[in-house]
Amino acid sequence: MDKVILHIDLNNFFASVECILNPNLKEFPIAVCGDPSKRSGIVLAKNELAKSYGVKTCDTIYEAKKKCKNILFVPPHYKQYSYYSKIVKNICLNYTDYLESFGIDECWLDVTSSVNLFGNGEIIAEKLKSEIFEKTGLTISIGVSFTKTFAKLGSDYKKPDAITVISRDNYKDIVWKLKANELLFIGRNTYEKLKKLNIITIGDVAKSDKALFKYHFGIKGENMIDIANGIEDSSVKHYTDKRQPKSVSHGTTLPKDTVDFDEICSVICFLSDMIERRLVNHLLFASGVALSIKDSKLNSKTKQLVLNNPTCSSSVIKEQAIKILKSFMPLTLPIRAIAVCCYKITDRDDAQLSIFDKKDNNALSSTINKIKDKYGFNSICRLSTLNNKFLSEGVKADAVEDEDLLPFKHD
Repeated sequence: MDKVILHIDLNNFFASVECILNPNLKEFPIAVCGDPSKRSGIVLAKNELAKSYGVKTCDTIYEAKKKCKNILFVPPHYKQYSYYSKIVKNICLNYTDYLESFGIDECWLDVTSSVNLFGNGEIIAEKLKSEIFEKTGLTISIGVSFTKTFAKLGSDYKKPDAITVISRDNYKDIVWKLKANELLFIGRNTYEKLKKLNIITIGDVAKSDKALFKYHFGIKGENMIDIANGIEDSSVKHYTDKRQPKSVSHGTTLPKDTVDFDEICSVICFLSDMIERRLVNHLLFASGVALSIKDSKLNSKTKQLVLNNPTCSSSVIKEQAIKILKSFMPLTLPIRAIAVCCYKITDRDDAQLSIFDKKDNNALSSTINKIKDKYGFNSICRLSTLNNKFLSEGVKADAVEDEDLLPFKHD
């Protein structure tokens, strides 16, 4: 018997919540943006009106304004987004215990065991769509299918406020005509390689030779072909299962471009401290460190290093990130954005620690993190970050907990 899997995508989520908080915004094209004064002013979300003018996520404020002169920019309210996300997911839990989040505005549901109680997958999708709108005012798009990948494709297929059923009978008609990079695990680099092989659509992938794909992409290539043909054994996790992140990252856009090595190192130290706090709080260790920089012309450089021993120490993370920074020197253009990433994540039981990472050697870090938990992140800091002009201007770092998200994608 096939699984019955739903993928739920909250439409224009941030912008939709803003319109609920302030109903007057519904009449205007709006975009949720960061703070322009700190140059984090890119479009995080837009409503359908703004979308109709061609405004896209990640457009700069300048680009959005150029496309839509009367657009309104709204600052993000993350606590409200989290609040509405929890309401939606609690509604979903009335239909199944198997709920796996995919970001704040998306999730998979496995309702295979619920169809006898609530009806088939499409009926359950209709009930969810109606109940979520009634209780929150939010619209959703839902994909219904027999694999997680096809369910995700279904929720993307028609928007907003739509349900798409992808079955064994129709998946070739719906899925195979889509571009290959619509599949979750096919990133930009892989898609460029596929195009060189004259493989453009998911259907092209499905009909490809496994030996050819294994030669070019390894085991991942064989999996691509299987998934494109609806052969997938990945399951939706129980909502109580905690997903161990594949990477932990923090990045920030600087208020001003700079080539000052000491200033850049101070920001790296700040980001490393934030990563350490999250690793320590979740009893995680990392065996790899990566640094990504973006210059004033938006050119990016990324390099990663594998450590001899897993660590959760900000000192080690900072040291390795600065080592990478030195390999980028001399800088031909000023730096605009910086991100530090720890990857190859393991928990305490699996980590083979060096004697320098064991027990009492982390006492100082633990004490510092307890102070920050009680009094706030900025209640205590290292001397090297104390006089940093960027940090004093309130630089904030964005957190990323998955290798498939920016700034690092291991493709």
